[in-house]
Amino acid sequence: MVTEDKVVYGTEDLLTSLCDSVTRVLNIATQSTVHYSAMVQRITKVGLKPDIGCFVLFDGGFTGLVVLNFTKDTAMELYERYMLHMGMPKSELAGSHTSDEVSNILGELMNQIVGDFTGKIRRELQTNITQNQPKMLVLTKQVMLNVDTPLDRPEMRRVSFYTEKNNVFYLELAIDRTEFIRLHDFDPHEEMDPDALMDMDHSTPAADTAASSSEEDNDELLKSLGM
Repeated sequence: MVTEDKVVYGTEDLLTSLCDSVTRVLNIATQSTVHYSAMVQRITKVGLKPDIGCFVLFDGGFTGLVVLNFTKDTAMELYERYMLHMGMPKSELAGSHTSDEVSNILGELMNQIVGDFTGKIRRELQTNITQNQPKMLVLTKQVMLNVDTPLDRPEMRRVSFYTEKNNVFYLELAIDRTEFIRLHDFDPHEEMDPDALMDMDHSTPAADTAASSSEEDNDELLKSLGM
C-alpha cells in the first residue's frame, strides 16, 4: 500500500510566491531585471524606512501586512524605467523622489504586485484574500508599524531585492502563522498574462473609484496602524 504525503504550503511558500510577484511585475513594468536574495531574515517588527515606504493590508483566508521600502536611488530607477517604457520623454520625468508622481507610480506598481499575488492565492490555494489601496509615504526617519489585526501567532520576514543597477529595496511581510494542506489534486485556473493585468489596472473604473476615496481610507488605515 502506497501512502501519499499531503502537500503542505506554509509561510515560506507564501513569501516565495509574493517575492515572485514582485519580480514578475517589476521586470515587465520596467523592462529590466529585478531579483531577490536566496536568504530571508526573521524579524520581530515591520516598519516603513527612508526614503519611501509603501504598505498594503490584506484580509480574508489569512491576514497580513506587506511593506516595501525603497531608497531614493531605487525609487528613481524604477520610476524612470517604468515611465520611459510607457513612452514618457525623459525630459518630462520628475527629478526628485519626493515628487508625488514618483510615489503614485510606486503605489501603482505595488497595487499590481499584490493583485498578482492575490490572483495566485485564489488559483493555487483555493482561498480568497482582499487588499486595501496601497499607501506611500516619503520618510526622513524609520516608522514602526503596529498591525491592528487578529494575528494570533505572527510571523515576520524581510527579503532583500536588487535592481538591474544593483540598487536595493526590501520587502517585509507580517502574517499569521498558517499552513495549507492539499487534500486532493486539482487544476488551478489559467494564469493571467501580466501585460493583461497591467492593462486591466489602467482601465478598471474601480481603480479610479478607489483613488477618489483614498484620503478617507488613508486616515482610517494610518489610525489602525497606530500612526
